[in-house]
Amino acid sequence: MRVYIFLCLMCWARAETKRPCLEFTQLSVKDSFTDLFSPRMEIVLMLYTRNNLNCAEPLFEQDNSLNVLFNIKKKTAWLIHGYRPTGSTPSWIQNLLRLLLNEEDMNIIVVDWNRGATTLIYNRAVKNTRKVAIILSGYIRKLLKHGASLDTFHFIGVSLGAHISGFVGKIFQGQLGRITGLDPAGPKFSGKPSYDRLDYTDAEFVDVIHSDINGLGIKEPLGHIDFYPNGGKNQPGCPKSVFSGIEFFKCDHQRAVYLFIASLETHCNFISFPCPSYNDYKTGLCVDCDDFKKLSCPRLGYNVDLWKDIFKERMERRSLRTTVFLDTTGTNPFCTYYFVLNIPVLDQTMKDGYITFKLVNELGIIVEPRIYAESGSLYKDQEVNILAQFYNDVANISSISLMYFRSSNLQCPTCEYRIQRLMLKSLTYPERPPLCRYNFVLKESEEVFLNLSICTSKEI
Repeated sequence: MRVYIFLCLMCWARAETKRPCLEFTQLSVKDSFTDLFSPRMEIVLMLYTRNNLNCAEPLFEQDNSLNVLFNIKKKTAWLIHGYRPTGSTPSWIQNLLRLLLNEEDMNIIVVDWNRGATTLIYNRAVKNTRKVAIILSGYIRKLLKHGASLDTFHFIGVSLGAHISGFVGKIFQGQLGRITGLDPAGPKFSGKPSYDRLDYTDAEFVDVIHSDINGLGIKEPLGHIDFYPNGGKNQPGCPKSVFSGIEFFKCDHQRAVYLFIASLETHCNFISFPCPSYNDYKTGLCVDCDDFKKLSCPRLGYNVDLWKDIFKERMERRSLRTTVFLDTTGTNPFCTYYFVLNIPVLDQTMKDGYITFKLVNELGIIVEPRIYAESGSLYKDQEVNILAQFYNDVANISSISLMYFRSSNLQCPTCEYRIQRLMLKSLTYPERPPLCRYNFVLKESEEVFLNLSICTSKEI
């Protein structure tokens, strides 16, 4: 009996000492109206680690001591949300922090500034971004006193949260390890000087994803590298009509967040192409990634910091920003797969035409791509690069289907065009060997199937 009573007392004591989990501040549209007359500002720092993935704890205890779960030797990710006019909890937070902790054993701090972001007055939320940054800097100085290091901090800011991250970085003279801006807010920040918005000087490495440059996001490049998926606007799968409701306004803006999440959640290589413009990218002018050496083209997402030394060198030595483009599908996981077809065109009579192609896998299934440069002219003594995007990966390619079309009305059904060589490369998986075919003939508007084999070493 005594043992039973003792065990009951122990269970009761444990239940009494177990504190409740921190919850994200729950607000509503009513609070947005209240803010019109009685504005409030409050920040809650919610700490997550692999030891408390499902139960946030305060970063600092009531006596100002550091939570024992925080490990100063590990990397720390700071997640900062943006404007919340309805006061709701950001839907992406739990999934993102779970994926980050799955990727790496780190500290994660969710910066809850909902009481400050929930307002009908957008300008007030904009002004609050500076206040949030100043308050955060105070907490960061406490962490530094405990032995934490700025270069282990990775700020991930969404919309206004991206600029908050930038303001924090400015306070610490750009010594933060990394800032990721997920569609940084455009209204009240577009066209502003670097000290009034996120900038590449705010951290040792700054990467930015732009997904709504003609709406709630910002158009100008801000980071060491700036990604413009689908040209940075009109994301596939998002509503095209205002009659779709709130999704019409926020879908493009939020896509940057979900692409970043997809980079952690899937095995997709969100291969991206450095290019002066989206139009140049679509016409196959930017498929060469030799500047990035063995790493090849940079990839959107969490692991883009593998390229950071190259981006910083381009910025420091040549003052060259790296702007990159890619296309995605409209549904999760948003993956697409890129190939480039390279053909040296020697026949001058082909200059007024274009080539399309399809791939055939080892099962004999024909896969048709989206070809960007369909109307690109072929010029004498020019190597033509035809960029193609597939919605599914095409592995174990056995053959290729080619068709040549004349752009003009001067057709020549009997003409034959001798091609010395074609080369097909996977840009999504550059480790795959290129495939070639040598010495063949094309006829106008006539489909030809050609078997492919691994290119000889001198051709690669």
